[in-house]
Amino acid sequence: MYENPIVDEVHRIREQMLAEYNGDLRALIGDARRRTEEAARAGKKVYSPPPRNPKQVDEVQAEKRIPTR
Repeated sequence: MYENPIVDEVHRIREQMLAEYNGDLRALIGDARRRTEEAARAGKKVYSPPPRNPKQVDEVQAEKRIPTR
């Protein structure tokens, strides 16, 4: 199997981060959200992805024949 050093590094860092939260992904995500909110309140620029266009989502689902909810 092909080994990619960048992917390996990402996996290693993910494992290190999870270890800091005893493997609790929800705790890690909650802390990341808290730190992001604190940064935004402090006036730092925080990336927020643009909202999804429901029409575009519907088109993708139709293309892939994904059932809608």
